[in-house]
Amino acid sequence: MLSPESATTVRATLPVIAGAIQDITARFYDTLFADNPELLRDLFNRGNQANGEQRVALAGSIAAFATALVDHPGGLPGTMLSRIANKHASLGVTEEQYAVVHKYLFGAIGEVLGDAVTPEVAQAWDEVYWLMAETLIGLERDLYREAGRGWTRATVTERRDETADAASFLLRPDVPQSFLPGQYVSVRVTLPDGARQIRQYSLSNAPGRGDWRITVKRVRGESAPEGEVSTWLHEHVRAGDVLDVSAPFGDLTLPEGDGPLLLASAGIGVTPVLSMLDHLAVTGSGRRVVVVHADRSPGDHVHREELTDLVAALPGATLHRWYEDLPAQELSGPAPAAGRADLSAVDLPGDVTACLCGPLPFMRAVRAQLTARGVAASDIRYEVFGPDLWIAGD
Repeated sequence: MLSPESATTVRATLPVIAGAIQDITARFYDTLFADNPELLRDLFNRGNQANGEQRVALAGSIAAFATALVDHPGGLPGTMLSRIANKHASLGVTEEQYAVVHKYLFGAIGEVLGDAVTPEVAQAWDEVYWLMAETLIGLERDLYREAGRGWTRATVTERRDETADAASFLLRPDVPQSFLPGQYVSVRVTLPDGARQIRQYSLSNAPGRGDWRITVKRVRGESAPEGEVSTWLHEHVRAGDVLDVSAPFGDLTLPEGDGPLLLASAGIGVTPVLSMLDHLAVTGSGRRVVVVHADRSPGDHVHREELTDLVAALPGATLHRWYEDLPAQELSGPAPAAGRADLSAVDLPGDVTACLCGPLPFMRAVRAQLTARGVAASDIRYEVFGPDLWIAGD
């Protein structure tokens, strides 16, 4: 909890800080990487830096945390912090790096806002930063204690090209580890320029299957930087190769209990849903499960037949699909619809818990449809592949 004096100062200066926060984060990253180029080379996602998404996400998380502190004294935005902590743990972020971030972030605040940063303002926002940092450090310490820190080697036992732009890889880690359905692992590769870039990929099969499976969609450079790691994996990795992988992390996991579920995905966001459904099938679950998937076309739908088969294997599951480009030929499973996902006519239990994964516009649209139908916001969970721009937009 902020001290009363700091809370007053933060509340008064939040509009100014929020108005300048993207300039602050831009300056922060520029100076951080100028003095510590190894962080950009070996830790931060260079693609997200190039397109500006990481700066927007950082700005959003700082503003959201500060707003929560002054609007809800004594409480913290637990979901947001858990998501950040899991991402940090999957990257191997250390406690010492928080002090480095503090140095450059507060240097950037001073450079952007100048004389507006009085000693009282600096002290109040310093308190905000360290409340957030210490909370994350504690969460990450717990995650490392449970899952382990560091990297392990995993042998690729099989590669399968699923669509023109997606390939799945079966991985056999040197150190066997369990995971929760819906979690992801980091994969670290050394690129031709010597950079060691890290990306996260959901585990797309059930725990207990033996080998892990990740499914990687190649990121094309049409409207964003070419995906460095996805391109390298597609072009170079075959059965027998060895990859560096992290322990499993992530907080969008299969909700416990027997309550009804909505699992909604779009595009490559189907991967954590597949893990959840596979686990439900393996355990013989009779839960009511409504499965929703949207994609560009049947040919772009990764693991399309597998999704249909898994839903058919669950007595309490139903499948609803939408394709923006739907050809006339017959498809297996329940008949899909043309266009974008529309849940208005989907039969939903009143006490459903929803898990969403896919592009941000899809998840925002589905969330709006669910809340309009009376689903509580607290019962809607989501996973963002990449920087959490949902926070930045709220």
